[in-house]
Amino acid sequence: MYVPSRRAVLALLSSGCLLANGSAQAQSSAAPAKAFSYSDVVERATELAKRPFDAESAKIPDELSKLTYDSYREIRFRRDKAFWRDGGSDFRLLPFHLGFLHDKPVQVHIISHGAAIPLPFTTNLFEYGKVSVPKGLSPALGFAGFAVTTNLNNPKVQDEVISFLGASYFRLIGRGHRYGLSARSLALDVGGKQPEEFPFMRALWVEEPSHDTTELVIYALLDSPSVAGAYRYVVSPGRDTYVDVTATIIPRKELERVGIAPLTSMFQAGEGDVGQRTDFRPEIHDSDGLMMQSGSGEWIWRPVRNPKALRISSFGDRNPRGFGLLQRDRDFGSYQDLEARYDARPGYWVQPKGDWGEGRIDLIEIPTVNEAFDNIVACWSPKTPLPSGQATEFSYRISALSTSWHLHPYAQVQQTFGGSDIEDGVVEGMGTKRFIVDFAGGDLAYYHSEPDRLELVTTTTGGTIAAKILMFNAPLNGVRAIVDATLPDGQSAELRMFLRARNRTLSETWTATWSVPPGDSNRPQPSRK
Repeated sequence: MYVPSRRAVLALLSSGCLLANGSAQAQSSAAPAKAFSYSDVVERATELAKRPFDAESAKIPDELSKLTYDSYREIRFRRDKAFWRDGGSDFRLLPFHLGFLHDKPVQVHIISHGAAIPLPFTTNLFEYGKVSVPKGLSPALGFAGFAVTTNLNNPKVQDEVISFLGASYFRLIGRGHRYGLSARSLALDVGGKQPEEFPFMRALWVEEPSHDTTELVIYALLDSPSVAGAYRYVVSPGRDTYVDVTATIIPRKELERVGIAPLTSMFQAGEGDVGQRTDFRPEIHDSDGLMMQSGSGEWIWRPVRNPKALRISSFGDRNPRGFGLLQRDRDFGSYQDLEARYDARPGYWVQPKGDWGEGRIDLIEIPTVNEAFDNIVACWSPKTPLPSGQATEFSYRISALSTSWHLHPYAQVQQTFGGSDIEDGVVEGMGTKRFIVDFAGGDLAYYHSEPDRLELVTTTTGGTIAAKILMFNAPLNGVRAIVDATLPDGQSAELRMFLRARNRTLSETWTATWSVPPGDSNRPQPSRK
């Protein structure tokens, strides 16, 4: 296995292998007086933010940027050369090759005995398949990112647990999961009037794990035309893998539309979306809803949709307790996809640490005609713009979950059907639509013998509630709520419903936005993105 020795690394450094701050620094063979830490990354981000953005340094050779999708897929890291393979640790580090869309070089470092040692690039680490092995590439080239493997599902087998690849994206999975949605370190102008800006990682540092290490510590230096930032990720693999994130954001200019802890997912078709299916599969999505716990403690479920036009929904709040994009439907029969295995894709749940102040949780839904496009974004947006040149810190935990039953004691939304337009008794200039929502779990089974105790509480920001029906759903051991809502032509409204018994809340709150197009009262449609 090729692992550069300290002497080889020093030779490369002295011959021009640069560190992330742009200066050649040889590491002494003796332990440094001060071990490399997060404060060093914050210092570099602070200095970086004081300088104009340097686009020229974030380029790769034309030979790599001209790689096609198929040719880039030919290049794979040689697992027999994984870093830490012979060190007794349960973790392995596998860098990604630059090329194709991954055209931002990332300088990867291993922190060993307190010293941050850069990993030199060499073609010996990769298999190139049908692609010609590139010649003359500098050891200082860098990588596209890296994946980390560990004994996630079996003590004798190495499986990926987290990867950093592309802009500021990272993905984590827990036991039994398949990769699905992605997390991002920062989002700028997503869903805004201006083109979205994608911050990217200039450098990554990983603390070398020991035999007893159960958590992996990773640092990152982020950069873009508008902002620089320092990040710390503490990765804890397990049944529900989680990452504790600390972010220090230093804008080069005032940031008005910034997304904290952004999540990116895909939704093409769900239950009832017959017109959006493209083949035999009943449902096609990485996530089926946005779950939130407000600062006041209310639990809210918003089903996500594939809209006909861009739709941005904002949920104002103060000090939110949590939010996430979840995949609640874990039944293979709902997807029938043996390759994608959407039933095994995780949900991501974000838990803020400390006070995040006033702001909103934004849900951005973008139309898509295929599953290759990530069209769903959720993030926290502070009410007050982040000031230029001033560091702002956010901390949170992001967890990869198979289920959300353990997060709260209430009944949860299991399915949402748009139903059909109601044509009986149509009033000119008004549209009526039926919403069908299935609740299950919590304490609902207790009320089966006395259903009159249950109450369906509904509210709307526009129009009226024309009718509501509540019935037990035996197959789910839950309750089906049916609501007919009426709205004037050309208007939209936010509809909410939850279950209670007297003053006791029994379920999370389901919410959705819908509208009636102008002059279309006989065929009202939900306002999809």
